[in-house]
Amino acid sequence: MLPLIILAVCVLHSHAASLVNTTGAMDELGFCHCSVALPDNTFPADRLEILEISNKDLSISVQQEITKMKSYQATLTEYLLKLKNLTRRVDVIEMGGIAYTELDFELLKLEIREMESLVIRLRESMDGSNVLVETLYTEVHNISIMVSQLESYDKNNVLAVRREIALLRKRLEDCEKNQNNEVPPQINYGSCSHGGIVNISKPFVVQLNWLGFNYKFGAWGKDSYAAGNQDVHWVTPLTTDGRMMNIIRYYPTYDNLLLYKGATEKVLTKNLAYNNYDYSSCGQGGGIIMFNSSLYYNCYNSRDICKLNADTNGVERKTLTDATFNNRFSYSSSTWQDIDLASDENGLWVIYSTEQNAGNIVIGKLNSSTLVVEKTWMTSQYKPGATNAFIVCGVLYATRTLSTRKEEIFYMYDTKTGQEGQISIILDKMMENVQSLSYNPNDHKLYMYNDGYLVTYNIAFKSLPKPV
Repeated sequence: MLPLIILAVCVLHSHAASLVNTTGAMDELGFCHCSVALPDNTFPADRLEILEISNKDLSISVQQEITKMKSYQATLTEYLLKLKNLTRRVDVIEMGGIAYTELDFELLKLEIREMESLVIRLRESMDGSNVLVETLYTEVHNISIMVSQLESYDKNNVLAVRREIALLRKRLEDCEKNQNNEVPPQINYGSCSHGGIVNISKPFVVQLNWLGFNYKFGAWGKDSYAAGNQDVHWVTPLTTDGRMMNIIRYYPTYDNLLLYKGATEKVLTKNLAYNNYDYSSCGQGGGIIMFNSSLYYNCYNSRDICKLNADTNGVERKTLTDATFNNRFSYSSSTWQDIDLASDENGLWVIYSTEQNAGNIVIGKLNSSTLVVEKTWMTSQYKPGATNAFIVCGVLYATRTLSTRKEEIFYMYDTKTGQEGQISIILDKMMENVQSLSYNPNDHKLYMYNDGYLVTYNIAFKSLPKPV
């Protein structure tokens, strides 16, 4: 600005002769104030300042564009080298110089896609056309087409042959495994002419219980009595705290169960006067079984066993002597299941614990008519150390958790011989917790209530030893 001020002073001196009728005035302090009127041809200093600012901004913009072009030039040079390398690799593949694999093609296509993306960004960032960029784009596009044609053509059929070899090798391995595994014998339903459980199938998820995902506790199945109606399926979700059974649904057929239709619903809670309720017919926990058209379960808030007739809705009950209840010794993954009813080829059973047996499992053979325990067996397996249990041909099997998706049958007790021991049979499960598990001798299936889902498993038995 100093040159502009000097210039302005010079202009003032040069035009001093043209200044006329200059007037002034003196203020109270003795200072003189005057005004000067310059002629119209005064130098335009303000316009010169605006011009300088514009020139500075333009210089900065040009420098930025130069820097950007240098960056583009470096990037283009790098990708031209990559393109040359890709071209050599494609030429070698095309000439059959190496044994190429599917992975080679995938790597090539990945690199080509990266370069295509970069070239497209370069084209979009430039207002006008650029010969180098356009040439690079054309070459990348051409090599992409060439790689796709080579992969689809596969003139030596390398990929197809390798896939076929892998498939044949897998079939051969499966065949060898099946040859080494003994085919489980066909056992008649209701028969115990076998050597016990040898394997469990993958889980088959039937559906979610009709009340929804929040009802994680409950039980389900069908009549385990040999002469019972095998078409009827029952489902009993417990209350959301996992304790009370107060509602049951009977589905007349399996198809009705799948479609949630045609069910007969039974509510066990009775309304009394003054908003009071009678829970005496309700159940507690998921240890429920159906045997000869009656549901057997632990009566609510007691050590009693209840028997609910599905036809008449009549309820009978009997105290299970010395049995602990109200969550004293329940299974580890299902609360309130201190008393667990079960059935097999030999009839009805009850699985429970006592203080005298230190919380270990007690097996009781139950009379289905009188609810009297006819005989008991004391085991050494701590009941809360198992997630659930069931009985097959007089042998108790207990399960435990291995992970959120695997369960293990790890313990057995044979009531015929009094012998117990450790085993290992793995069950896959769809959800984490097993709330109830029961066996039905009429179809050799396990019925599991798994965090609200109704699940079944097929059981495979091993053959009896051949007589010498």
